[in-house]
Amino acid sequence: MPEFCTCGTELVTDSLFCHKCGRPTREIVVPETVVPVQVLPPPPPPRPEPLPLNFHNGVAMRIALLVAVGATLLSFLPYLNWLAAGFFAVFFYRRRTGSFLNLESGLRMGWITGLLMFAIMACLMTAFWLFLRSAGGLEAVQAQLKTAAVDPKFMEALKMLQSGPDVARLLLQLFVFTILLSMAGGALGAKMVGRG
Repeated sequence: MPEFCTCGTELVTDSLFCHKCGRPTREIVVPETVVPVQVLPPPPPPRPEPLPLNFHNGVAMRIALLVAVGATLLSFLPYLNWLAAGFFAVFFYRRRTGSFLNLESGLRMGWITGLLMFAIMACLMTAFWLFLRSAGGLEAVQAQLKTAAVDPKFMEALKMLQSGPDVARLLLQLFVFTILLSMAGGALGAKMVGRG
């Protein structure tokens, strides 16, 4: 059945527009084009700002104390244990926190570890000195050790504990070597494992 336009022209079957006046013959329904919405994953949470390496950083203090105790137990390897203490303090801190450590942070972690190690060794030396005093003094201990086969270097070390200036010099040397070698180990650790 033919249809007619409002202008009176007979329309062609299934035509959209009148071929004479151009008027639309029916309403054109344009299908909505659905633009696919790209779902992006949420951005990763920002990395928390690492805590500064100081005595208020609980993680750093626990790691430094554990490494200092371990290095003190390995004091039969002098110099190497102090260097290794700084290195392993940085290694364990990096592993525990995931924080990247630069050279300054490595030096600081080694410094904290060295201070704790020195404090432990100074306490042990004080306890040893008090033990010697309670055992009748250094002369009584030396007299007892002369009968036993004791290393002469040990006897010389005992003689150093007799005078105050020698003990002060020994503590100063211990402080300097412990701190510097621990800091060097911390710097080495920062270079090797601190940057990932």
